[in-house]
Amino acid sequence: MSAPGDTGRGPADAPIDLLDLTRAGIESLVQGWGYKLFHGRNLFKWIHKHGLTDFEAMTDLSKPLRQRLAATCTVALPRVVLEQPAPDGTIKWLTEVGDGQRIETVFIPETGRRTLCISSQVGCALDCAFCATARQGFARNLRLAEIVGQVWYATRRLGVAPSNVVFMGMGEPLANFEAVVATIDILRDDYAYMLSKYRVTLSTSGIVPNIARLGIVSDVALAVSLHAPTNALRDELVPINRKYPLEALVPACKAYLRGDRRRRITWEYVMLDGVNDGLGEAKQLIRLLEGTPSKVNLIPFNPFPGSGFATSPPERVEAFRQRLLRSGLVATTRKTRGEEIAAACGQLVGLVQRRRPPLAGAAARGAEGARP
Repeated sequence: MSAPGDTGRGPADAPIDLLDLTRAGIESLVQGWGYKLFHGRNLFKWIHKHGLTDFEAMTDLSKPLRQRLAATCTVALPRVVLEQPAPDGTIKWLTEVGDGQRIETVFIPETGRRTLCISSQVGCALDCAFCATARQGFARNLRLAEIVGQVWYATRRLGVAPSNVVFMGMGEPLANFEAVVATIDILRDDYAYMLSKYRVTLSTSGIVPNIARLGIVSDVALAVSLHAPTNALRDELVPINRKYPLEALVPACKAYLRGDRRRRITWEYVMLDGVNDGLGEAKQLIRLLEGTPSKVNLIPFNPFPGSGFATSPPERVEAFRQRLLRSGLVATTRKTRGEEIAAACGQLVGLVQRRRPPLAGAAARGAEGARP
């Protein structure tokens, strides 16, 4: 597989999928044909800002260029096989990505915000104990076209671009590093979706080397699936902690902020009844995060069959939150959205076939930045 943004075509007779290229990749492609850089920029803009896939309708491109595009290129759009709306306005899309594999994308409308939750892998290799996606196993990374295609589709389906995009769907984004970073570049491009760094959030379970890599090439908001204040408990709930324990994770996240006092790490903390929701755990969490600009997002557990966990009672969640607030931490409780259509946090399952073993294989490769 060619790297995101390059102009490789794969098989000789295969059309070039322009959704699989960044703006720089499209500019390089048309320059290689003898056209100017701005022709590539305009082509990129037609696809992402205007949502056009018919080359003939791209009226500021010359006729010879349009003919060459029609002969050699395509814009391979996502094939959405199911749309599920919820009473609260949440929408879940199930998308076919080939080989019988399916992924899920969720749109969450809120006052003043239109948040799109996108997937980066088919399934997930990190095997977190409380996550329905992890129970489905892992098949493969998504291509750039398959990730950004979720945003393209949602924008056309809704008639307006999302105001916020979060990499919180199926998969571990930092285990598909190149494709995810290329997607971020497109989301933030002025000729595409024009999202600021504050409106793109990447959620990771804690692949520490790739947090550092991300800090070199991007400054989007970072959310970390923490879920436990000690290594002993996190080893059980989030197995990647055995490779990258809290002593490595927390400093890496603090370094990612680069001393910017306006920014915080968001720590996601699923509240599991009798497991991680006591005042003792709250005090341990306060000590763990001391000195790191933080926001703690408490997430009521969304049950699924066979999970083995129960949701913390609301009063215990609130007592936990109040203890964090008294320490000076910013702490919120996430409102559950889309639960009726299994679109809430930790419920996305898609359809995963030809699964690979969890954690040791794909997660280790992802930590090194490789792609299967």
